[in-house]
Amino acid sequence: MIQGNIALRAPEPDDIELLYQWENNSEIWKVSNTLAPFSRHAIRKHIEESSANIYESGQARFIICRSDNMEPVGAIDLFEFDSFHLRAGIGILIAQESDRRRGYALNALTALSEYCFNHLMIHQLWCNILPGNGGSTALFEKAGFVLSGVKREWIREKNGFSDELFYQLINPAI
Repeated sequence: MIQGNIALRAPEPDDIELLYQWENNSEIWKVSNTLAPFSRHAIRKHIEESSANIYESGQARFIICRSDNMEPVGAIDLFEFDSFHLRAGIGILIAQESDRRRGYALNALTALSEYCFNHLMIHQLWCNILPGNGGSTALFEKAGFVLSGVKREWIREKNGFSDELFYQLINPAI
């Protein structure tokens, strides 16, 4: 899938080291609900199993690459796919600060949303965002997601609990 300056592709075995670095960056664990590091074995197994379709695995991951040279800049995931209610959660990572605010995330989000709505016939996509993450709220709102609610004291932190924002994008064709 190509959209503007990005291309989305399936993860490949050559991505193990890159995904190992991204998944084990503890600075992003808070937004990805990660509690412990991933092993290379677990990442390799995930890549091997990612060939299963979303209806079997309930998830799908795509590598976000620059469309001009196919250099990876991040990943975008579908998770908690519900085949009865036709909805899925979506999460995105642009790994390097220097690659952010260049349109990669918006183009990836647009491409994956179109794929979900036009090919998978998903009714809605949703995401969770921490209230202090202005970059993510701006990104998802620009992509058409609407704030639907606030989960009060949803995320446990060192000094208590914080809220979590719930955004949705409804497929206008279904």
